[in-house]
Amino acid sequence: MVREEALQGKGHVIRRMFADVEADVYVLVDGDDTYDPAAAPEMVRLLLERRLDMVTGVRVAADGAAAYRRGHRLGNRLLTGMVRLVFGNRISDMLSGYRVFSRRFVKSFPALAGGFETETEFTVHALELGLPVAEIRTAYRERPPGSASKLSTLRDGLRILGAIIALVKRERPLPFFAAIAALLFLAAIVLFLPVLEEFLRTGLVPRLPTAVLSATLTLAALLSLTCGLVLDTVTRGRREAKRIAYLAIPPPPE
Repeated sequence: MVREEALQGKGHVIRRMFADVEADVYVLVDGDDTYDPAAAPEMVRLLLERRLDMVTGVRVAADGAAAYRRGHRLGNRLLTGMVRLVFGNRISDMLSGYRVFSRRFVKSFPALAGGFETETEFTVHALELGLPVAEIRTAYRERPPGSASKLSTLRDGLRILGAIIALVKRERPLPFFAAIAALLFLAAIVLFLPVLEEFLRTGLVPRLPTAVLSATLTLAALLSLTCGLVLDTVTRGRREAKRIAYLAIPPPPE
């Protein structure tokens, strides 16, 4: 059965598919004939045998740089490294478009992205909830003649980077706002030290605007840290709710 989605963008298609399709196992693959379809049975077998929630096809270029452009490869490594650093190092190809999911994963996945950022959401959703996942190396070949990729290394890379930053802010608010607070406090200290040195030497504060700016930055740092603490409590409650929703869905069949 083929269904149409009026909203353009990969994320919108996935949101509709996850909402409408009922199955125990879902196979997702980009329709550009670059992934090896022969890997799908092994990915499904691994998901069912080990009772996993996601299996990712890690791309291995089958015909050199033509299959997997150097810019895309470098961008994938950088973005994947960022996610591994923040959310855990259980993934090696965050942007792969070849995946197999359990019903539990699909029906608990929020699907908020509208474009190519959706692969980032898949990965963060799995890592954030501590879901069982695995990877399989699969051949990745050049697109067929006459077709062209809609993925722009720079434009879509920046969009994915923005999505990662937004996810870090949403899912790790305390470290995110604490880092901002640390930068603001460091700037405040740098500005305040000359004022303090001159005050100790002369007993005067001739640079009053600098002193006021330093105090303002200190207050902003405290406010940022407070926001992180409050949002961290909210995020923990939301994570617990997502975990409960995930557990309410039957596991993969044995």
